[in-house]
Amino acid sequence: MNGVKKHKQKANAVFEGGGVKGIGMAGALTVADRYYDWNYVAGTSAGAIIAALVAAGYSADEVREKLYSLDFKRIQDPDRIGNMRWLGPLLSLELNLGLFRGEYIENWIRENLKKKGVERFGDLVVPHGRKPEGKYRLRVIASDVSRGEMLILPQDIARYGIDPDYLDVARAIRMSISIPFFFQPVKLTHTDEKGNRTLCHVVDGGVLSNFPVWLFDGNEGGRGVPTIGFKLVGPDAGRPNHIRGPLSMLKAMVETMLEAHDNRYISDKNFARTIAIPTLGVRTTDFNISHAKCRELYQSGVGAAEAFFRNWDHQVYLRKFGIMPGTGR
Repeated sequence: MNGVKKHKQKANAVFEGGGVKGIGMAGALTVADRYYDWNYVAGTSAGAIIAALVAAGYSADEVREKLYSLDFKRIQDPDRIGNMRWLGPLLSLELNLGLFRGEYIENWIRENLKKKGVERFGDLVVPHGRKPEGKYRLRVIASDVSRGEMLILPQDIARYGIDPDYLDVARAIRMSISIPFFFQPVKLTHTDEKGNRTLCHVVDGGVLSNFPVWLFDGNEGGRGVPTIGFKLVGPDAGRPNHIRGPLSMLKAMVETMLEAHDNRYISDKNFARTIAIPTLGVRTTDFNISHAKCRELYQSGVGAAEAFFRNWDHQVYLRKFGIMPGTGR
């Protein structure tokens, strides 16, 4: 694209998970907003937070201000057991399967969505959406580790006897951001066709798909409009994990799991439509990140998006990869 078009086109947006690094995607979003209005949006973990704010009607500048106002240190909200010295964290892992309750971030999301009149997914229904995959403007990725399944919310919540229209958006985001062992998993009850009930533990969507840029391909949401991916890159720029004991070992294992599996391989077709945002050595669980580093990450996203849109052309993309216009695949 050479310059900003006077009349913005429609596009879908998919935001990768990345914990505190999500501020980089907010920077890229401010540039992308010059070119597109967003049709459908999706995300995993931190990407789900950004996608939800966009779906609720927040502008890119408002998303930036919201993330700047988020107190990342308060995201670490242990319960009374976890606050006990020495054995508290280990007991919290044993009893609650997570160090932090996740209440602060869930309430923060709920309060900000409510300001835009959004509480349930029924508030995000697309008027022209006919099929289930096209009904809701927002999709959120989570992982049911009890049943070994990826969940695309809200539609997959029906498996647990909940009407997707009535699923609390903030609760769905809470599921998607539940980094294993850091946040306590969300518990749901699944009942199969024989009436057997299973207590399920739902955690961070990044366990199974941290970057679901394929989500809108070939379905109602992807017909006739491009999907732009927002991805955090730069594992080689990150500092090494220093292992000092069982908790730091656990932290290193979780970060490796969430950050490495989607970085090993991404097809040319998907990378060509992706804004690759350098993470400047920041890690997913760097909850003590400074305001200065947040601003550096934000500018990293701005620069990456400006470079992307200097060369992006949707029609050229379709021809290069042999994609039939209007099909998404």
